[in-house]
Amino acid sequence: MKKTGAWLVRYALEQIGVRYTFGIPGVHNTEIYDELNSSDSIIPMLVTHEGSGAFMADAISRTSDSIGTLLIVPAAGVTHAASGIGEAFLDGIPMLVIAGGVRSDSKFKYQLHDMDQHALLKPITKKTFKVKSQEEVVETIYKAYQIAVSGEPGPVFVEIPVNIQLYTGSVENLPTYKDYCKLQTIIPSPFPFASLDEAVELLVQAKSPGLFLGWGAVDATTSTIEIAELLGAPVSTTLQGLSAFPGNNPLHCGMSFGAAAVPAATIAFSDCDCLLAVGTRFAEIATASFGVNVPKNLIHIDINPDVLGANYSTKVGITGDSKLILPELVKRLKLKLEETKKSRDEHSKKIKLDILKNKQAYTEEWFHHDSQGRVNPARFFSVLRSTLPDDGFVVVDDGNHTFLTAELMPIHKPRHMISPTDFNCMGYAVPATIATKLANPEKAVVGIIGDGAFLMTCMEIITASRNQIGAIFTIFNDGELSQIAQAQQVPYNRKICTILGTTRFEGIALATGAEYLRIETNDEIQQKLETAWNLTKEGRPVILDVNIDYSKKTRFTQGIVGTNLKRLPFSTKLRMISRALVRKVTG
Repeated sequence: MKKTGAWLVRYALEQIGVRYTFGIPGVHNTEIYDELNSSDSIIPMLVTHEGSGAFMADAISRTSDSIGTLLIVPAAGVTHAASGIGEAFLDGIPMLVIAGGVRSDSKFKYQLHDMDQHALLKPITKKTFKVKSQEEVVETIYKAYQIAVSGEPGPVFVEIPVNIQLYTGSVENLPTYKDYCKLQTIIPSPFPFASLDEAVELLVQAKSPGLFLGWGAVDATTSTIEIAELLGAPVSTTLQGLSAFPGNNPLHCGMSFGAAAVPAATIAFSDCDCLLAVGTRFAEIATASFGVNVPKNLIHIDINPDVLGANYSTKVGITGDSKLILPELVKRLKLKLEETKKSRDEHSKKIKLDILKNKQAYTEEWFHHDSQGRVNPARFFSVLRSTLPDDGFVVVDDGNHTFLTAELMPIHKPRHMISPTDFNCMGYAVPATIATKLANPEKAVVGIIGDGAFLMTCMEIITASRNQIGAIFTIFNDGELSQIAQAQQVPYNRKICTILGTTRFEGIALATGAEYLRIETNDEIQQKLETAWNLTKEGRPVILDVNIDYSKKTRFTQGIVGTNLKRLPFSTKLRMISRALVRKVTG
């Protein structure tokens, strides 16, 4: 049969269950856009910037059962999208990146957008493909999809030259994706029974076991709850894995577990003698600049074998998918506890009471903080939590507000809090909030966004208005890049290039077609949030401008400052402290 490459792209994307593509049409991909316009199951979404499109695709993968897909022009479209692709790569998020390419049948060089896209994207993708004929289109997209979602997930790039999209070519058969999968030889990994038995033995014998969960545990919540309850073990998460364990479970402590964690976590893990870590790399943010004390009995489960033992020595390392491994661990743990007749009920009750007491004390500490006419973050999050349904989504950008959210906003459902983490890319949350609502139209969705991050991608709210996407875009507005400004203030007594000044956010609302609300003081939080939620139910995006108080530092900020200062050589430490003191005196 004869088919155009564009038709074959549409067919393949429909087969793998793509619901949305994000991008901007150009001369090298308009044939594909024209085909997708005829699809009954795929909606091509126009964005204002391909960088936003990549963040949208990322959010689709994190909050739905469909893979986030980019459809972009070559060269400039790819470089614009690179930040979002890099975020997905370092965070382990599947993404399908499809770009047009220059003509592969031309004798001319220096064509428009002519560049080696594969060399550019190699460091931030799992694999790249260049389609050479119409016959290759469907199988290449199937392969790309499988690679993106298999093992440790990540983005995969496919270049389809414009001539292949436009012209017809011979295609022998059109396999469905299910039939294609049947032809693949899959050798199952041997199940780590011996390692699991060793892990169970360590957990049962431990006096104070604990769980540390990353994004790799986000789909294994049923098992991690069972394990925690069986052991009476406190549970902490990484930033990215914040939704991997319900924040309203009495064994939930918070993010991380060292000096930079909230008191409930710091205290609960202070004498931890056996740590079960699942789906975490023990990366810099997760460990607050590698400032955690990990016990020698570390059981580490991750789908990527390179992660095991990379930063902390592992007693038992298990490579595999937590969704498959943890249910088996639960079975074996139950049997072992029955055999030994070992009950941790009293220990569990004490742990739960201590966690509750320490959480309440930390909340009260925040509530008593004088915000001097600005909005107290703890009071804002308290009202937000009471007005957000359990199945509502929270999308967080990168900045000081990130750690305020982690410390003060419990997340109750898996995958219901997403944030850029290891790539740590500002500008994520506006487009990701739009895509999260697009993928979950019946759910409440709120973005928590610093004013600096908001300015990077705020015009994408035009996309929300055009498509009647009702979500709240909350701006924590203090006129600074506060996370860095706070970090500058202590050693330098200066704020260099971190003062944003005043932005009239109501003007951005007018320009993008959004509603605008301002919360000036604590007294306005309840009423303004209720108004905002009611507006979103009418399909109207809302910019919620919060006069936030950042004067009280998060535990994370305090902790990493202390951790990093201790690591400095004595001479450097002395120089920095002396400079800070001199500047404090002289101004």
